[in-house]
Amino acid sequence: MKTNWKFASDLVGIALRNGAEQAEVYIKSSKNLSLEVKNQELDAVESSLSFGYSLRVIRDGKLGFSYSTSPDESESVVRNAIEAAKWADADEYLDMPSNGKHGLPQAMEYGSLEIFDRKGWNIKEDEAVKHVLIIEKAANDFDKRIKKTRKATGTFSSGEILILNSKGIDISYPYTKFTAQVMTVAEENGESQMGWDFNGSRLLQDISFGDVGRNAAKRAVQMLGATRINTVKAPVILDNSVASEFLGIFASSFSAESVQKGRSLLKKDKIGQKVISPKVNLVDSGIIPRRLGTRPFDDEGVLTSEKVLIKEGALMGFLHNTYTAKKDGAYSTGNAVRGGYTGLPSAGILNLYLKTSSESDVIPFNTLIASMDKGLYITEAMGVHTANPITGEFSIGVSGLWIENGTIRFPVKEAVISGDMLGLFQRIEATGDDMRFYGNIGTPSLLIGPIDISA
Repeated sequence: MKTNWKFASDLVGIALRNGAEQAEVYIKSSKNLSLEVKNQELDAVESSLSFGYSLRVIRDGKLGFSYSTSPDESESVVRNAIEAAKWADADEYLDMPSNGKHGLPQAMEYGSLEIFDRKGWNIKEDEAVKHVLIIEKAANDFDKRIKKTRKATGTFSSGEILILNSKGIDISYPYTKFTAQVMTVAEENGESQMGWDFNGSRLLQDISFGDVGRNAAKRAVQMLGATRINTVKAPVILDNSVASEFLGIFASSFSAESVQKGRSLLKKDKIGQKVISPKVNLVDSGIIPRRLGTRPFDDEGVLTSEKVLIKEGALMGFLHNTYTAKKDGAYSTGNAVRGGYTGLPSAGILNLYLKTSSESDVIPFNTLIASMDKGLYITEAMGVHTANPITGEFSIGVSGLWIENGTIRFPVKEAVISGDMLGLFQRIEATGDDMRFYGNIGTPSLLIGPIDISA
């Protein structure tokens, strides 16, 4: 990174000499290996090395931005960023973070976050293939009714990020990322059902490739023989995978950027008020060891931390980057995120997870099932992404397992649940003991009070 640091420093200097009042360079280099297997053979492989950088400048209260993948284009990147600022609208809230207020020296010790796997970062292709083959084999061995697998995939990525600006931010860190996923198909008596599973971590050793295959196979097999039910109002249990999908839609409401633009379910005047069930807390954290959203600094170079967004159902605050914080007269919460070097930093989640307000509300999953007189355990939801992120309204297809007298009776298909996001989270009565992260969203299974289930 020494070469990159000098390059970044020179780029900032050139930008300042050409009229920028503030300048920032963001550099990301990465190595990615993606493998897909089929019938116990390697079916597809993608391998890439990438490098890219961007320059963000502020001049006369206006924003300029440019990027490239070639260091040789640095002069045109500076020129384009400066030129873009000339034509932009002035914005009094534009700013960049400073080391003195929000950053830490580059020498900061952050090894405890465990975001870099020294053993896994340089994995060879043949070894990676063996891991992915395990996914498919475990799925096929789970049950003879598993007839095929789709997208048995593993990704193995590593890289480095460097951020340097004219106000003293000067940080860099390496990272690794590993994921595994598969879709399985179970068939019996002319019927077919699908099941999916996923796992991801900063450390390769955390991923059980076999468990991913077995979990996906179990989901497919348990749905064989699914039937439709009559319209009913009953409690439901959201599987942790389904709950994470709903939480992922809800997540955008905690971005101060969404709030300021009127695109959030929540408003600033709701701070301190109960907005969801008092039985749960909602937390965003960049410092949970090994999680995919974990990092020592956000994408502006501000130190990350843990923020309680909802405590016992009450809204505590929102997630800020430098711009949104200045607009609200607050401080950055270290939640600047970018899609890569081609994008500007926005305010978003790092690792968002839901947990109970009291340990007494954590119930063993089997006990959750046993506690239901009549209801639906929802194991799959189709189209959660179609929920309106501004109003929270949704109407989605679901499938799962019907429960009577505390016992699973039969699988259910083609049911529909409708409602609104806040109303759903307000009905949380208890959580399971099966907390799990899907990507950077974590939640246990959730027991939800009676809702309308349509046939």
